[in-house]
Order: sequence, then structure tokens, then C-alpha cells
Amino acid sequence: MSKKSLKRRTRKAGFGYFMREGLSSIFVHGFTSFAAVTVIGACLMITGIFSLLAYNIDLQIQQLSGESEIVVYIDDSVSREDAIAMGAKIRAMDNIKEAVFVSKEALFDAYLEKLGDEAYVMEDLREDNPLRDSYQINMKDVSRHRETVEALEKLQGIASSSSNQEVSERLIQLRRVTNMISYTLIALLGAVSVFIIANTVKLAMLARREEIAIMKMVGATNHFIRAPFVVEGITLGLCGALLAFFVQWGVYQYVTGQLVKGTAILTMVPFTQVWQPTLSVMLLAGLVLGVGGSVLTIRKFLRV
Repeated sequence: MSKKSLKRRTRKAGFGYFMREGLSSIFVHGFTSFAAVTVIGACLMITGIFSLLAYNIDLQIQQLSGESEIVVYIDDSVSREDAIAMGAKIRAMDNIKEAVFVSKEALFDAYLEKLGDEAYVMEDLREDNPLRDSYQINMKDVSRHRETVEALEKLQGIASSSSNQEVSERLIQLRRVTNMISYTLIALLGAVSVFIIANTVKLAMLARREEIAIMKMVGATNHFIRAPFVVEGITLGLCGALLAFFVQWGVYQYVTGQLVKGTAILTMVPFTQVWQPTLSVMLLAGLVLGVGGSVLTIRKFLRV
């Protein structure tokens, strides 16, 4: 075949030719391709599960940051006027987003409202209200919970405080661990997926090495030779991504259900709310892995 005829064939072939060649190679090496898709799917699925878990923990921490995590109680010796004036000092402190004054009368009424029909048993205590004036406080950064509580308790006139500090610290610690695992898995399993795709494409190239050699001898461009194998790598990556997505859907539902049963501090976003970005990320990851794995092998094989 002359160079001119090969160039004409290249121009006529176009995308359809590359797709046919790439897909036919997948079916020719059926078992190897199936194994590659399975491994890629497992890698992406495991990484996706931990990434979604980290996402849920971040949402939980953000929600916690918007709630009243700290309540400080004013000492009985402090007058109402001075108690209200303390609000300016509290709001001026570092990491304080909002501080709302709640009088002991308002707190008592709220308590009675919770009691409902049983509230009458507490009415006799209204005149000798045992509760204290307080401030409900929101923080800017929930990760600084402990130091914020300690700073508040040092203020003169503060008798005590209550907060969900333990919950905050547990969530933050869980986020750090989950993020570390997610990043490690992305790097490790990403490398495994690239290796699997690279080896699958390598097998296809070795099976066609004589054909490739002849094509190079008659003047075929590296692009013409490379394209079908890139298509094969992309197809393997995308198939693995789709497999990972659907398996992850079921695994996520089960795992998150068990987590919610085991701990009361974590609520999980339903998968139906995150399936679109999850699918998009999965497909993008499959595309990148497919291109990366195939190009890595092709460059070495063609010595480009």
C-alpha cells in the first residue's frame, strides 16, 4: 500500500473507523477486557464511597456550624442590665458569629411549652425561677470549638456553659480520617486503574504488532495507529465508571444505613440527591484513566 493510498484511507476512515477498531479489540480480548472493567469499576466504586462519606461529613459540620452549639449561662450575681451588656463583649470575641441573649423568663416559658399539658406542675416555680439568663452562640469555625468555649468561660460573669463539643470534635476527627483515606485511595486505586488499562491496551498492541510495523513502514502516522487503542482505553474506563456508579448506588444505601444505625451524630444525604454529580465525576474519572492508561502504553510502544 502506497503512502498516498494510506493517507486517503486515513482521511476516509475518520472517527467511525477508530471506533470499530477499538471496540473490536475489546471483544477479541473479551476476558481481559472484562477483568479490566471489573477492576476499574471496583477501584472507582471504593474511592467514590469514601469520597461521598467525606462529603456527608462536611455537610454535617457545615450544618453544625449554623446551629447554636454553645450556650453560656450568666451568673446570678450579674444584673439583667449587665447581662445584656455582656453581649457586646461576647460578639467582639474571635470566632463568634452570633450571640443571642435569652432571658431566664423566656427560657422558662420555652420549657413549659415543651411540657405541654404537664406544664402546670412547674407554674409554682415561675416566681422563684431557678434558671439563668443565657446566650446562645454560633461559631464561625466549628473546628475551634474547644478554644472558643474556654475563652467564653474566662469572661467575668459567666457561670457555666454547655455545648455539643464532643460531637463537633468527633465529626472533625472523622472528617480528617475520611479525607486522608479518600486522597490515598484516589492516588493508589487511580494508579492501579491506569496500570490495568495500560496492560490491556498493551496486549492488544502486541497482538497487532506485525500489522502496526507494516503500517509504520508504509507511512502511517502515529495518530492513525494510536487512535483505535485510545478508543479502547476510553471505552474500558467509561464502562468501569458506569459499573462503579451502579454498584456504588446499592453499596452506598447499605453502608450509610448501617452508619446511621451505629451512630446518632451522622446523617447521610440520600443518593438520589447526589447521583448526577457522582455520575459526572465517575465518567470524567473513567475518561481520564482510559486516556492516561492507553497513551502511557502507546507512547512506550511507538517510542514517541
